[in-house]
Amino acid sequence: MFFLSCEEDFPKNMESDKYTVLKSIKILNAGVEGNTVVEGTVDEVSKKVSFPRIDPETDVSAIRFEVELSDGAKLDRETYSFNFAEGVDANTIVVKVINEPRFREYFVELRLNIPLFGADFNKPQIIDHTNNELGNPIYPVFTGSTTRGSGFDGQHVLIVTRNAMGSHLLDVKDLRNGEINPIPLNLTGVTGGTFSVNLGAQVHGHTYIANLSAGLVSPLKIYHWTDPSQEPQVIANINKATIAGAGARHGDNLSVNVDENGNGHIYFGDNAVTQILRLKVTNFTEISEPTILGTQKGLGGFMNINRIGDSDQYLLTGHEAPIMVTNADAEVVYKMDNTSIPIRASDPRVVYFNGERYLLTVTAARGGSDPVVMYVYDITRGGSITEALEIFEAGSKSPVFQYSLLGPVNASPSTQTGWNVTKDEEGNDDKLVLYGASNDAGFVMVEFPKKSLDD
Repeated sequence: MFFLSCEEDFPKNMESDKYTVLKSIKILNAGVEGNTVVEGTVDEVSKKVSFPRIDPETDVSAIRFEVELSDGAKLDRETYSFNFAEGVDANTIVVKVINEPRFREYFVELRLNIPLFGADFNKPQIIDHTNNELGNPIYPVFTGSTTRGSGFDGQHVLIVTRNAMGSHLLDVKDLRNGEINPIPLNLTGVTGGTFSVNLGAQVHGHTYIANLSAGLVSPLKIYHWTDPSQEPQVIANINKATIAGAGARHGDNLSVNVDENGNGHIYFGDNAVTQILRLKVTNFTEISEPTILGTQKGLGGFMNINRIGDSDQYLLTGHEAPIMVTNADAEVVYKMDNTSIPIRASDPRVVYFNGERYLLTVTAARGGSDPVVMYVYDITRGGSITEALEIFEAGSKSPVFQYSLLGPVNASPSTQTGWNVTKDEEGNDDKLVLYGASNDAGFVMVEFPKKSLDD
């Protein structure tokens, strides 16, 4: 009996003295004049090469390196091109070290020392009092549809509630420290209407609360505080029967648009969507010129209309209508597509921070599949707001930030948003705080730092 065996002919490792190690590297032609030398760092384990950020005026289409290599080795090119897309501050290419027949690849990254704009949405600090299990328990009065109104001005959160706890303020400093210390509003004289309190707004340190008024003779009232311990001013006590064309029920929605001097407008859309009631505001407390405006299909009983910065344009929407750009008379000049963002997007606001512009909304749970989510969209590009929305709708339409409040479906999904910017010692934008709340969902504040270079 004979046994035969054979060996498979596997490739064998060949010894060679042709090494391909990148020992050191410098850029020779950085800077606007092309004569700045910048030394890099080589990580031989990861094969990554990094440099300090370079002048954005550098000719990145023809970067020249000075290198120390293994004996006999050389780079595969004399110059290298780094193509930076618009708005991108870093790019990585592959550079080969060749020593025939061997070669080794290194990943070389260049970063530009360019100014950064906007908020860093990757670094949120979340103060949550919603149904979301990631935060604190839901704020206790946001149950049973007893709390349909809230407000935010960066210093205080306003809670407007029919709960026995009573309407009150919360200090934002306390909330940041994990403390809940309600500041009761003096509700002396707060009476009348279908419900004496329903919605409110917190604007430049001024507190506004409106009642719910069903029926023409039921008074529509607005109360005002600057000191929560004092009795409120009744700045509006309106018999709607005296206003030609007024709808039957107001107070399911409230949009307070006043500037730092207290001048602007307050808007109510009636529940049956037949008209919008606009009131002129002067010096925060003087109410005049009640005016009936036309309305738009789909606004529903929970419409919002918010002024865009200090312009003469507004964002108008409702639970079954897309966001529209209007003037102060609620006349539409631009309408977004129904599917560009969720149709339930409510209380939309244009947010300005550190050279960028965003669209902030919180969706309302009107139907069985509707979530309650804070969405932030980047709408920086474009000269005007209409151009910005056109560019946005032509793009990916993806949010730059979103956070779920996990609100249940309810018949009265009144929803609020707000925002505030804090400044550094030099008066520059430093931190952006966004606010969102919804009936039976609770409220959340999310703080973002401005974007900064990582070295």
